[in-house]
Amino acid sequence: MKKDIKVIAFDADDTLWSNEPYFQEVEKRFTELLTPYGTPEEISAALFRTEMKNLKCLGYGAKAFTISMIETALDVSRQMIPAENIRKIVDLGKSLLEMPIELLPGVKETLEVLKSKGEYKLVVATKGDLLDQENKLQRSGLAPYFDHIEVMSDKTEKEYLRLLNILQIKPAEFVMIGNSLKSDIQPVLAIGGYGVHIPFEVMWQHEVVDTFSHEHLMQVKGFAELLLILK
Repeated sequence: MKKDIKVIAFDADDTLWSNEPYFQEVEKRFTELLTPYGTPEEISAALFRTEMKNLKCLGYGAKAFTISMIETALDVSRQMIPAENIRKIVDLGKSLLEMPIELLPGVKETLEVLKSKGEYKLVVATKGDLLDQENKLQRSGLAPYFDHIEVMSDKTEKEYLRLLNILQIKPAEFVMIGNSLKSDIQPVLAIGGYGVHIPFEVMWQHEVVDTFSHEHLMQVKGFAELLLILK
């Protein structure tokens, strides 16, 4: 890794802790609830279309997902879904706000070493609902390891440049670590920063892109390898 790196930024969901499996389980239960109106595949496809339509106005996170589930249920049922099932959908969505925080292997140990050495400023750079992400970070017990928390409405080149301006660093002094090549890595590489990709077991289809190589990109299998490449 380049020697003049000053800031290491970490994605949160599915990088520091498990997230997407909970969303997939809720979606599975949602499609089961709507079986009178279509197959699981049809309901999931309708939900994804609704999510994509709503991204611009609702953004990311559990609350946006819940609204999209309700809208999808009303659409596929032609407004005939019983109110009691709307309540069940709301409860499914709210369960995502209380999901257990399961740290991924090596996360806490790696952050402890990086914090103790004091060679880098450590940052969380994540997207989603501000309150939800702040609550998850507090429940994770990881907040004390970070010098700055940034919750973005989306991860774009513009947003990363804004973050660098806040941190008062150049792109070449910044490395982003995350599980999504599309959101965590590509925009950072585009502005001249560095990226470390740590794949996660599952990926939301909106985040899927083809793998690629880049001189500023490194791929690792897990958190434990970070200390080796950051030497």
